[in-house]
Amino acid sequence: MAEENGAAETEKAQPQFIIQKIYTKDISFETPNSPEIFREEWKPELDLQLTNEYKQLDDNNHDVTLVATVTAKLGDKTAFLIEVKQAGVFSLVGYSNEEMGPLIGNHCPNILFPYVREVISDLVLKGGFPQLVLAPVNFDALYMNQLEQAKQAAEQQTTH
Repeated sequence: MAEENGAAETEKAQPQFIIQKIYTKDISFETPNSPEIFREEWKPELDLQLTNEYKQLDDNNHDVTLVATVTAKLGDKTAFLIEVKQAGVFSLVGYSNEEMGPLIGNHCPNILFPYVREVISDLVLKGGFPQLVLAPVNFDALYMNQLEQAKQAAEQQTTH
């Protein structure tokens, strides 16, 4: 009987990471210089910006949104501008506060990125442009940079 209680307590203590829902929250696609832009040689300058948005829904459920903005320019003309907000509801149970940061700031965006990449690729093709496949992103490095910037900002505020 004592062994059964010990096993039950161990099961309760096991952290759980469950994807409840993946969904597209918002999409914006603009081609401000079409159709003239299609007549130019296609050698765009691409700019990709990634940010995260976070909202705690209740004790265990968290809404994490990966916001991707892609701008393609030919010289000073914008060929297209895309913004995609890809979100997920994640159930995170049994994690410490120290573990929650990397899960929400790194692991969840890593799960969402392939969906963002697919949406952007589809929009670019449907917009009449050559295929665009975004390269993989190192969310570990982005998360560490974000932590370092927050630390530096906190240090600057305490010195002023």
